Amino acid sequence: MAADSTITACPNCGTKNRVRPTSTGLPRCSVCHTNLPWILDATASSFDAEITSSIPVLVDFWAPWCGPCRMVSPLVEKMGHDHAGHLKVVKLNVDEAQAIAARYSVQGIPLLVLIEDGKETDRIVGAVPETQLKSWLEPHLQTETPPLPS
Repeated sequence: MAADSTITACPNCGTKNRVRPTSTGLPRCSVCHTNLPWILDATASSFDAEITSSIPVLVDFWAPWCGPCRMVSPLVEKMGHDHAGHLKVVKLNVDEAQAIAARYSVQGIPLLVLIEDGKETDRIVGAVPETQLKSWLEPHLQTETPPLPS
């Protein structure tokens, strides 16, 4: 079953758009066609659908009681906004998805995992400053936006 959609406001025109998980293409504004930030909260049942993407996926493994997670979360979301069309951000509460946390060998949080073509390519543990997060991500990001699906 497909995961629930998320409502995202276009950063260009403000139109509210429904964004669903999809393995191909990118979410674009229905009015002005600007790339939308693709930032989603996953559940245990939606996680596998959410990490399937034609662009790199940054997974934020977090928990509500984790202070460092609350520090990193705004930076992760900023990366999603700054790299709209080049990065998908998926946030997963490890307390509600313990089997997935075990599958990814989550030993400490916050944990950021980069997934490309369905496979983990890199990870970083702990609260890192924005400059370190940027320099870690940028080699993995596409320089061109994939074409619109036919």
